[in-house]
Amino acid sequence: MGAGHDHHHGTATGRHRQRLLAVLAITVSVVVVQVIGGLVSGSLALLADAGHMLTDATGVAIALVAAALAARPATDARTFGLQRAEVLAAAANALLLGGLALWVIVEAIARWNDPPDVGTGVMLGVAVLGAVANLVSLLLLRRGQAESLNVRGAYLEVLGDLVGSVAVIVAAVVIAATGYTRADVIASMAIGVLILPRAWSLLREVVDVLLEATPRGIDLRQVREHIRGVPSVVDVHDLHVWTITSGVPVLSAHVVVDQACIDTGRTGQVLDQLAECLGDHFDTEHCTFQLEPVGHGTHERHQHA
Repeated sequence: MGAGHDHHHGTATGRHRQRLLAVLAITVSVVVVQVIGGLVSGSLALLADAGHMLTDATGVAIALVAAALAARPATDARTFGLQRAEVLAAAANALLLGGLALWVIVEAIARWNDPPDVGTGVMLGVAVLGAVANLVSLLLLRRGQAESLNVRGAYLEVLGDLVGSVAVIVAAVVIAATGYTRADVIASMAIGVLILPRAWSLLREVVDVLLEATPRGIDLRQVREHIRGVPSVVDVHDLHVWTITSGVPVLSAHVVVDQACIDTGRTGQVLDQLAECLGDHFDTEHCTFQLEPVGHGTHERHQHA
């Protein structure tokens, strides 16, 4: 006997679409200014920061497209619609970040022995503009980053951009004050090194979703205890919890109930209690339960504890 309760087909990224659009507009505008400033000043650090922000803009654009796809209704062929498109978008974003970081590091190493002259005035002005833009974007994304994998990815990228802009500002001041042009190369390498762990962290989260790992923050032992605590429930097995996309956890389980529950027709009541319990305690709204009489599990091949 199966039942699904409170099927939720919205996505966390979709709820923050307007903020993402604002961040995209800000980021693209700053990228244009940084590219021009980097070419005029000869600063690799400024170009590296521009490349990082361009990757950010690409990631936000991918997230917005994915959110639109995820909002499309489910079909018989795709029973969850295209909600997992958001996760694939986050994977693409992580790979772009990693590739950019490696390019910046390699280019910085190539410039170490022959650092070019840098126009510090343009470099400093553009870096300050980038830092201000990043602060505005962080404020826009701060609330949504706790709810959506893609918004979190954008938030982390903008945070890294802010650090990158600060590094460029420091490098410009050092070059202007001392003439030490390798400061631009050092800032470039620092930006590349900062990008790599963030790309890895985002990719690891994506892999967990694609491998249908238990969502972070959900303890299956506690879930099992709550299910067993519902009146008439004897035991639970084949318990699975996974994530379709950010903000859409899914649970399924085989729940063993006593014979009195079946004989008196109280299975519907038990299903309602199970869905309410898990929704309240674990924020798992999409639940599917198979209710079984005692002894039925001996005929099944269990796929989970």
